[in-house]
Amino acid sequence: MCGIIGYIGSRQATPILIGGLRKLEYRGYDSAGVSVIDPASGGPSRVIRCRGKLANLEEKLTREPAAGTVGIGHTRWATHGRPSDENSHPHKAGPISVIHNGIIENHLALRAELVTAGAKFSSETDTEIFAHLVEHALIAGAPDLTTAVRRSLAKVHGSFAFVVMSDKEPGVLVAAKNSSPLVVGLGDGENYVASDVTAILAETRKVIFMEEGEMVTVTRDGVTITDFEGNARTREPKMITWSAVQAEKGGYKHYMLKEIHEQPRAVADTLVGRINLEADDVSLDGIELDVSKIKRIIFIACGTSYHASMVGEHLVEAMARIPTEVDLASEFRYRDPILGPGDLVVAVSQSGETLDTMEAIREAKRKGAQVFAISNVIEASIPRLADYAFYTHAGPEIGVASTKAFTTQLIAITLLAIHLGRRTGTLSKERARELLGELVALPNKMRDIVESGAQIQAIARRYGNANGFLFLGRGSQYPIALEGALKLKEISYIHAEGYAAGEMKHGPIALIDEHLPVVVLVPRGPSYEKTVSNLAEVRARQGKVIAIATRGDNEIGGHSDEVIVIPDTALELQPILTVLPMQLLSYYVADFKGTDIDQPRNLAKSVSVE
Repeated sequence: MCGIIGYIGSRQATPILIGGLRKLEYRGYDSAGVSVIDPASGGPSRVIRCRGKLANLEEKLTREPAAGTVGIGHTRWATHGRPSDENSHPHKAGPISVIHNGIIENHLALRAELVTAGAKFSSETDTEIFAHLVEHALIAGAPDLTTAVRRSLAKVHGSFAFVVMSDKEPGVLVAAKNSSPLVVGLGDGENYVASDVTAILAETRKVIFMEEGEMVTVTRDGVTITDFEGNARTREPKMITWSAVQAEKGGYKHYMLKEIHEQPRAVADTLVGRINLEADDVSLDGIELDVSKIKRIIFIACGTSYHASMVGEHLVEAMARIPTEVDLASEFRYRDPILGPGDLVVAVSQSGETLDTMEAIREAKRKGAQVFAISNVIEASIPRLADYAFYTHAGPEIGVASTKAFTTQLIAITLLAIHLGRRTGTLSKERARELLGELVALPNKMRDIVESGAQIQAIARRYGNANGFLFLGRGSQYPIALEGALKLKEISYIHAEGYAAGEMKHGPIALIDEHLPVVVLVPRGPSYEKTVSNLAEVRARQGKVIAIATRGDNEIGGHSDEVIVIPDTALELQPILTVLPMQLLSYYVADFKGTDIDQPRNLAKSVSVE
């Protein structure tokens, strides 16, 4: 959830650290800091940190410069201890500086033990505990920083990524990973460590993704990877193909708007090489699922990915006729789920690092289920944990509120459903051919919607001062109603609720009056007439209706205050189109209100705590 960057080389570290932290702002944070040391001077490291945005840290660094060629930097999202200068990272104990993502679960016992041993704490954080543990390990005779970190890790329980620096060994950084992302970047006479490849993409594209239970010692000349017991690990570096330009705004006002407009390209990239029109089939990158052994499919996910999974339930059951369930990953393992070898668990995560989903996967594997992961981030923890990994190709998504990651997840799930349906024999060649043709045409239809934002911007201004919104949909449009409400809440801070349209009369109808905008998803399909009836119930109570309808629907205008049209497509693919007006409406309402769209308050991109 927080951001990590470390550098060791011959250049000044501070500009590199600040540049890396700026790339990690999308994760959400409430404070930032750096610790920098100059090995040539032999002096101690200098820690500069403060509450608030990165600009506050940069301003502080102009008054209190931190010179040196080795350093670590961090953006923090508060877990233990309120946002404050004292609780900001890095934390220092004697010669040791530490930055940390995740949670030390046994922090209370460790703090009490350290206080008894004479440690003096200056913050409320669990992170400072690790700095004291490493310092005490050195005092107790650990011969070097790597050994001190290894001995300290043996005492810690929880999820974490640590990076440690010592004034006594200024030519070394030591990092460790357990259930929190960590990547090492390789340069020429300089090396890097970060929580996300985005942070170091401008410096190097040659990286090593750390595995669970591994630590790495980083010097200017190279890196040494071991497990927590000291056993050597070897791994070939990977080359990242994303360009640094892909992570910039590209002239758009906000990253989110840019990413909304990137969706046609992202969907096309996700489809490339995966559609076989000659065989009326799809390829899952060499994955061949034995459907004869699959008795049930269970989607697990959180947030936006959960909504994509809800659409997936409709798609898999309709195309493959395999019983399918959807579960919130954060609840999954706490109800002792009934699982076995006949279950395929589909884990959906944009970042591939969502801790709730990772723990749910571990529970599923303990009980004998197979796991199929869908993620946007290559070599992230969740794909590595899974038995099968299938990647979307959305590219870097910087805005905290997910857009292109969501639509590419829908594409990936659709491909999975077609793959399963063709192998169960419940999806005919003829219907598969139709769906594949519609998939190929989808990027152009998406482009029509995202390039017609002026109408939606005007609607957003008319309703931008509303105190609440209601979103309604039936069938596979119900998850899109939930997603529309979530997007509006996330970035505009307006309370919004998504409901199955048929449920409106069972409670939410009490909210409707002339001040409440109601967004109704009503594309052509089997539920059209029923949804129009629900829409009429809203209008009868003076609610303001914003309808999302199929182009050419000449009736819907008589039932609505506003109509936003989408191109016609196959019923199964409609959610990929209807969500686009939801994203644009939320964006333009938030822009009208002047909120921090790319970094909404209290939110983070990669949620690495439970």
